[in-house]
Amino acid sequence: MLPFGKIRSEILNNIILKNISVNDPKIVVGPKEGFDAAVLEYDGKNYLVIATDPILGVPKEHFGFFTYHFASSDVAVFGAMPKWLIVNLLLPNGTTEEDLNSVMRELNAECKKYGTSIIGGHTGVYSTTRNFTATTTAIGIVKKDELRLPLAKPGDDIVITKGIAIEFAVGAAWFRAEELKKILSPSQISSLQEMYTLETVVKDASLAKKFARGMHDVTEGGLTTLHEIADNSEVGFEVYYEKLHMPPLVKKVVKFYGVNALTVSSTGTLIIISPQENTSKLIKVLHSHGINASTVGKFTEEKERVLIKKGRKEEFPKFEKDAYAEMY
Repeated sequence: MLPFGKIRSEILNNIILKNISVNDPKIVVGPKEGFDAAVLEYDGKNYLVIATDPILGVPKEHFGFFTYHFASSDVAVFGAMPKWLIVNLLLPNGTTEEDLNSVMRELNAECKKYGTSIIGGHTGVYSTTRNFTATTTAIGIVKKDELRLPLAKPGDDIVITKGIAIEFAVGAAWFRAEELKKILSPSQISSLQEMYTLETVVKDASLAKKFARGMHDVTEGGLTTLHEIADNSEVGFEVYYEKLHMPPLVKKVVKFYGVNALTVSSTGTLIIISPQENTSKLIKVLHSHGINASTVGKFTEEKERVLIKKGRKEEFPKFEKDAYAEMY
């Protein structure tokens, strides 16, 4: 039986990728573990960057926000800005016109903010759909010399934005609010709920791409996505535990549920692969736009993948299960 959530590496490679043939010369980047977008030849000077993502298990009240940002973030980390969207909305029985209006108003507001146009899709109500569900395909254009792939070189810094485990804690505030009253006040729960706006890297990536070698959004599996970068780059890495940041309310929620902050989903946290000479400028630019960012480790020539905690090395965890997928 397949586990909840994102398909694990072994199954992805042995079943899904094994059964896909890629033989079109216009495909620059096709389906590959650790690459969340495809890249196609466009006009000689530019590439098309295309990504698709499901939207489920998110607060209904802000479904439009997530419908825009999940796939758009995957385009942005490749150095492109999302220009066009194709949106499929699959709605449960009982959905009202006002429900749909709310989603579309919020989705349209995000499109206007980033200069994105919806060019098609499908909308329907189905008895087999229990909750609001969608898939979005985002398409962007990037100059060939500005394409950013999630590949590292030894000595590159690992910079992350915002902090870790944010998505998990925000989900708890929306879906487990009664439980959280044991440790948080109503105003703290409300503050945590409003942090849903952090669950995007479109702005982070657009600011970072000038300085970055590559970027990767931290989604399901949390920082274990570093293993994917290391596999594809044939490098190792070390992460300094004491330099990892969690907003105070997020830290309380993570402790309450006893989850591993390193391995839990944190959509909106951006991993930036930064050449050392660019790191200080990169962090300065992000801070100047109100985005918290810090260096938490580096990629290494040695193939070891370690977490350094209180001066001692231990093996960096791998993606086995994600508490977000299991709980929500």
